[in-house]
Amino acid sequence: MQSSQIPIRVLFTIILSSLFMVTALKAQESDTYKVNHEKMQWFQDAKLGIFIHWGLYAVNGIDESWSFYNGYISHDDYLKQTKEFTAKNYNPEAWAELIKKSGAKYSVITSKHHDGFALWNSKYGDFNAVKSSAAKKDVLGPFVKALRKNNLKVGIYYSLPDWSYGDYTHFLRDSLRYKTKEDPKRWNTFLKYYQGQLKEIANLYDPDLYWFDGDWEHSSEEWEVPKVRSMLFEKNPNTILNSRLQGSGDYATPEQGMPITKPKDKYWELCMTMNNSWGFQKNDHDYKTPDQIIGIFSDVISNGGNLLLDIGPKADGTIPKEQVNILSELGDWTAKHKEAIYGSRAGIPKEHFYGPTTLSKDKKTLYLFVKGNPNGEIVVRGLKNKINRIWVVGNGTKLSHKVVGKVYWSHYPGITYIDIPEHVLDDHMTVLALLLDKEVDLYREDGAVIESN
Repeated sequence: MQSSQIPIRVLFTIILSSLFMVTALKAQESDTYKVNHEKMQWFQDAKLGIFIHWGLYAVNGIDESWSFYNGYISHDDYLKQTKEFTAKNYNPEAWAELIKKSGAKYSVITSKHHDGFALWNSKYGDFNAVKSSAAKKDVLGPFVKALRKNNLKVGIYYSLPDWSYGDYTHFLRDSLRYKTKEDPKRWNTFLKYYQGQLKEIANLYDPDLYWFDGDWEHSSEEWEVPKVRSMLFEKNPNTILNSRLQGSGDYATPEQGMPITKPKDKYWELCMTMNNSWGFQKNDHDYKTPDQIIGIFSDVISNGGNLLLDIGPKADGTIPKEQVNILSELGDWTAKHKEAIYGSRAGIPKEHFYGPTTLSKDKKTLYLFVKGNPNGEIVVRGLKNKINRIWVVGNGTKLSHKVVGKVYWSHYPGITYIDIPEHVLDDHMTVLALLLDKEVDLYREDGAVIESN
């Protein structure tokens, strides 16, 4: 073979082109991240949302969709609930006002659960609140309108599976209608159906957030996730998608259990019930106390996440009084401590303070969440900053502090003790603000041993 040499001028051009392409790709990645980060700002600042599970299951007070899927009730008997889903006392304006009073900045409502029952008048099928229930009206649209009237962000839950739809693969736990590879034509019929419904939701309500569920039953390829993402972003490039779209969303969604360690995801949201049920169940009175919910909420925001707290309205549209009371008490607490909640960022590691903490966006104000009565003082360890001022959030009372264990020959900052008089304590959880001299600076080294002869 003859050796061939590339002219220096050509080689130089190739190198320049390669460098340009790498630079362009990096710029594109940077722009993409910047756009994503910008659209996520309201979500990251919001901290609290209200989840709403409302559907046929509220009539008998049974598990939503799963009750027939798991064989606890026949599918036919499950569908009979349409006759008593009246929504006769439904007041979407009152719902939105209660949600706003709770301190939530957004709400997510189940437009359609796995049972396939839609809350709006969909052109795709007749199984919805208008055509097949006693309500005979769209109950989704008025709520979306009420949320926006109250300056609350709109989130819409949508189940990818539809166990009642004849051309969907899954039906009951032990009953599969068909497999996608064996009957692609039938599967395409379902794809047109569910994607048509999503396009309706996009055009009718233009949600700020889509909360998908049920993606485990099929792969990303089978759901046609890239196509769905493009469709939704074409309508609104700033809409947010949760992670339950085969991992192709914007934020993670741990469920029920508070993560023990801080999630690795930059954006995340814990969805949690008030009792042990998502939808209304008359016999479930095992409600968490306002103290417990405030404690969990504080842990969530301390770790940089949001709490999506669930309510389950009754079939007539009224919200159970226990849930109203919890939202009202939560609202009183969030209103009092709003400066430590909204727009905050994850706090400091727990070894520095044995409790939840948050930081202001500039990281120059540290908020400490104090549960119960500390009997005089609390402790902050390894804070290298000078504290300019300490006050009780919500009433402004200034507090004193002292630093012990700091010696001139060591850069260890010592231990900060803060006195808290009993009269400033909050009934649920007290919050203190520490104004620092600069961005928070923590001592993170192992202790040194000083030997003397």
